[in-house]
Amino acid sequence: MAQPNPGSKVLLMGRAGAGKTSMKSIIFANYLARDTARLHHTNFIEHSSLRFLNLRLNLWDCGGQDVFMENYFESQREMIFQNAEVLIYVLVAVSDKRGNADTSKSVPAEGKDLNYFTHAIESLRQWSPSARVFCLIHKLDLVHESKRAEVLRKYETDLMNIAQGINLSCFGTSIWDDTLFKAWSQIVYSLIPSIDQLELQLKHICEVCEADEVVLFEKNTFLLISHSSRRAIADGHRFEKISNIVKQFKLSCAKVKTSFRSFQVKNSNFSATIEPFLPHSFVMVVVSDPQVHHAATSANLWAARSHLAELNKQGAPWGSHL
Repeated sequence: MAQPNPGSKVLLMGRAGAGKTSMKSIIFANYLARDTARLHHTNFIEHSSLRFLNLRLNLWDCGGQDVFMENYFESQREMIFQNAEVLIYVLVAVSDKRGNADTSKSVPAEGKDLNYFTHAIESLRQWSPSARVFCLIHKLDLVHESKRAEVLRKYETDLMNIAQGINLSCFGTSIWDDTLFKAWSQIVYSLIPSIDQLELQLKHICEVCEADEVVLFEKNTFLLISHSSRRAIADGHRFEKISNIVKQFKLSCAKVKTSFRSFQVKNSNFSATIEPFLPHSFVMVVVSDPQVHHAATSANLWAARSHLAELNKQGAPWGSHL
């Protein structure tokens, strides 16, 4: 008898107070940033079975107190690191609550943060050598704006040196802006099978709709899945901004006991429509050509839904997740 799919094993690690549980609560439990102050430190390991699209994420939120961290790399090493697909390692961008951004006083390579990261990479090399690693340099809002790029660059250099040969990406993040959505969008993007085939379908939809851009978001978290553009758009941070705005709007709707379904923004330059697409996703279509009417866009999206549903029946690897 076939065993049920346990889902993708995702490790969330970092020292105590780094903000791991806060970011998880904002992304997956619809917390506002200001509400995370009441969250408690995670003790030992907290297991969560989360859904993104129709993917099951088996998230291990590992408490970061020193006594726990030491145990992870000694007696529990195999149990924790075996069969991991992703390691999300969170480091604090500043060394104290005052936000000292003097990089000459930053934590040295032999410090605890990088020391524990070194042990985590060694454990992955042994038990899950193909795992992808995402390092989030968190609480970047506490660093003076003029120093943020320097702090991020210093951490990225140190981490890359430790994790040579590992598939590693670094992001600067904060719960108070859109950077958290960008980082987590990239994380979950890496878990979607055959994403390149999905992107070809989005490109076709974009052309048929004569749209400037078509963007696919996950239904609950509103994290970016993928997009296709027919022209260059200057704002490189637009997707995480939209994720944050829509997430806040959905929370506001919930407070008055209603639910968000769709909306359209229209002005003299463009129209943008966000609406449900497939069971686990929303689509945004941006059109600047005034000759393209909303009714035509809706008809094309309806046809696209049927087309993708048929591809799912034919066994498209990403189809059942949307």
